Amino acid sequence: MLGKPADHFEYERRFYCNDVPEYVLTNESPTLIVQSYFVHSDNYALRIRLQAKNINLDMSADTDAISVLARYRDSFTTAFLTAKGPSVGGTRYELENDIDPDIAAELVFRGGKAIVKNRYNAWLGEDGWNIDIFGADNYPLIIAEVERHNPVTNLVIPQFCATEITDQARFSNDGLATKPFSEWADDYRDELAKIGPLFLDSFGPNRHTED
Repeated sequence: MLGKPADHFEYERRFYCNDVPEYVLTNESPTLIVQSYFVHSDNYALRIRLQAKNINLDMSADTDAISVLARYRDSFTTAFLTAKGPSVGGTRYELENDIDPDIAAELVFRGGKAIVKNRYNAWLGEDGWNIDIFGADNYPLIIAEVERHNPVTNLVIPQFCATEITDQARFSNDGLATKPFSEWADDYRDELAKIGPLFLDSFGPNRHTED
């Protein structure tokens, strides 16, 4: 059963982070994620994602996603095939189904643009957050995001979130698979220093934590 069309939309807000306090990352072991994009054009995407628990990979190491998948092949116990539409105002169409991890791995080995990251989960303020620390060509990018079942309004934003990137396609995972952060990181940091932090006000008042 595919469910109702309305069930296939995700609501999220995403933020660029210069760093993350250690206490946010020490509550639990991260999930190691390798995902590959077989369609990645105009913010439409067809993705295969594999996940492994209890592997805290050093993302600063010069290791590409395919090598990570090969090394930890037997540790990836869940996998998903996902179709995504463009993100508009923090809303994106997403249809996701489970797929056999062995089949998923073989597909990733055979094609697609791949990325690797550690995902931490933390309860901060009033929401559960995903903190993604990227590796390989996207190191040292850190993105924090919060998802809800309805539009993310009146959000309490942690202090470590430097600026909002919710609708910036270059920061989407499929965008990063096509054009990795390392290729434009210096230009982006210069841009951020020039224009300063920006937080969308179309979701209602933004509240920020003090630490």
